[in-house]
Amino acid sequence: MPRPSAPGPVPARECPVDELVARARELAVAGPRQLLGIAGAPGAGKSTLAERIVAEVGPTARLVPMDGFHLAQAELDRLGLADRKGAVETFDAYGFAALLRRLHRLEPVAVYAPAFHREIEEPVAGSIAVPPWVTLVVTEGNYLLLPDDPWDEVRTLLHDAWFLDLDAGLRRRRLTARHVAYGRSPAEAERWARGSDEANAALVAGTAHRADLVVRLADPLPG
Repeated sequence: MPRPSAPGPVPARECPVDELVARARELAVAGPRQLLGIAGAPGAGKSTLAERIVAEVGPTARLVPMDGFHLAQAELDRLGLADRKGAVETFDAYGFAALLRRLHRLEPVAVYAPAFHREIEEPVAGSIAVPPWVTLVVTEGNYLLLPDDPWDEVRTLLHDAWFLDLDAGLRRRRLTARHVAYGRSPAEAERWARGSDEANAALVAGTAHRADLVVRLADPLPG
């Protein structure tokens, strides 16, 4: 699909989830395997949308989130990045790109991917199996469309890339509620949502022009 060559504001197209599911189903039969990426700011609803698409497409689809490539907490502590968790430098971007290369070339064996477990705030290796008969791999994350090395390779490996937009106020409220749900105090959750999360959102916002589709859901899914 054609990709915009120059940066600039890209208006979001409002559409229902069913329309996106239909687009994903078309990808799933385009074969032999297609990679769909869903990017967007923290709290935009990427995970929920990706899970919905994989559930609707069925057994021939798998979800392989970027969040599985979070650096472990011990490594963040060693690097002095614990207070930046979730920022672009706290991911193993080269490892993520390497996994997408394997998925892209359709190996004759199952490929195993890590998953991020929020209940322990750590990635766990080998959590997601992608067998060779899977025809659609959906990945989602904040930084899929960054133009910097090695993220720029990620974009070239995606057959279709979407940028999910959401009202900033709603997005911040969702993030604050999420942080509280996972153990932060309301005050700490608010600081994190307006601090680190907002800095990451500003970086991600500048990548929307690299998507094939910039979308705002007609009926936003739960965050």
